[in-house]
Amino acid sequence: MAKEFKNDYKYQPGFGNHFSTEALPDALPKGQNTPQLCPYGLYAEQLSGTAFTVDRKHNERSWIYRIRPSVCHTPFEPFHRKTQLVGNYTDEANVDITPNQLRWSPFDIPTEPTDFVEGLHSIAGAGDVGVKHGMAVLVYAANKSMDDTAFYNSDGDFLIVPQQGRLDITTEFGKILVHPNEICVIQRGIRYSVALPDGPSRGYICEVFNGTWSLPDLGPIGANGLANGRDFQTPIAAFVHEDVRPFRIVNKYGGRLFTAKQDHTPFDVVAWHGNYAPFKYNLAHFNTINSVSYDHIDPSIFTVLTCKSEKPGTAVADFVIFPPRWSVQENTFRPPYFHRNCMSEFMGLIHGTYEAKQGGFVPGGASLHSMMTPHGPDAPTFDKASVEELKPMYIAKGTQAFMFESSMQLQPTHWAIAESGKVQHDYFKAWQGLKSNFDPNWKPASQ
Repeated sequence: MAKEFKNDYKYQPGFGNHFSTEALPDALPKGQNTPQLCPYGLYAEQLSGTAFTVDRKHNERSWIYRIRPSVCHTPFEPFHRKTQLVGNYTDEANVDITPNQLRWSPFDIPTEPTDFVEGLHSIAGAGDVGVKHGMAVLVYAANKSMDDTAFYNSDGDFLIVPQQGRLDITTEFGKILVHPNEICVIQRGIRYSVALPDGPSRGYICEVFNGTWSLPDLGPIGANGLANGRDFQTPIAAFVHEDVRPFRIVNKYGGRLFTAKQDHTPFDVVAWHGNYAPFKYNLAHFNTINSVSYDHIDPSIFTVLTCKSEKPGTAVADFVIFPPRWSVQENTFRPPYFHRNCMSEFMGLIHGTYEAKQGGFVPGGASLHSMMTPHGPDAPTFDKASVEELKPMYIAKGTQAFMFESSMQLQPTHWAIAESGKVQHDYFKAWQGLKSNFDPNWKPASQ
């Protein structure tokens, strides 16, 4: 019989800390990482998130102490599924290249039994996992829990954004319960299993192939604001001690899925310490900053997490939200402005109604505005915002929209364009009602 040593979803606060946690007293070795014999007869195993020689400021790794080492499994074999994931977005065989504005209706919850891994679909991306350079956007839609199955990703870090239904995630490092309007990050190599306590679930994922997620620099904002480090939560150690039973391990490697078997649970880590561990964050804790005089602050002011590129000030990916907030600017067109961007913008909606669109962009759906492709508010939004009284307004109440923004040119996949059945082919009509308001006889108002 399996005996689970539960942590009841207890967390350690902080971002990027060196954590230490043990589910049994004195399970962590004292004063060293690899004693000749570990406490309780455990195995010592290091999980390296960065190369050994990365500078100490950016070095990420954890030591885990487990009942059996993770190497105890059969050889991996291909995991066959109808739709393959994409790992190389530079191969035109995998993508449908288009500069058009794209919008998708909500992605379907499957009717056949489908777990989190089986419900993954690649939507768009750039780069190649094989050279650890790039990023990807995926969606998941599932209706059953992962029974006796664990998943890990060799290709990149997952930033998971649930839109419908909570995710009860058991990881090697402990348990995490993630609600809609919360996010979690699970780094490459970490094994986990996803249960669905509310039934069918759906959401979005941003995967980064190089670099890791970090807090954005604040510059002249100062020491406080945006997402505060104290509000991030990393699980405490919890483990399962069980008799032998079959378990399936699914690995995403090179954009493909592989499966192996083992005769024990992978969730047998009794203690761990380090700074390479999964975490979650409640978006309601975001400290929003905005203009209190006139004009817009650029949407980068809403960045929760960033994955920096080698070019300063430019991201492999940013995770940006548009939360409920006060809008008080004077003499200003307040909705998002018309824009052409050197970045790619993928947007999703967790709940509510996005302030720049009057319809069509709904929870569970998405949009992609590619590099230098024009976009902005639709005609009804522009007409309304051009004449409405500019009084203080609490906007986006009951709404949480977000954006995965990247310096890379995102290419949509065949599945997203041709097979999902969710592309709104009339999306371009959102801007067709924007008429000319040009008046050659206009004169400035008398002072």
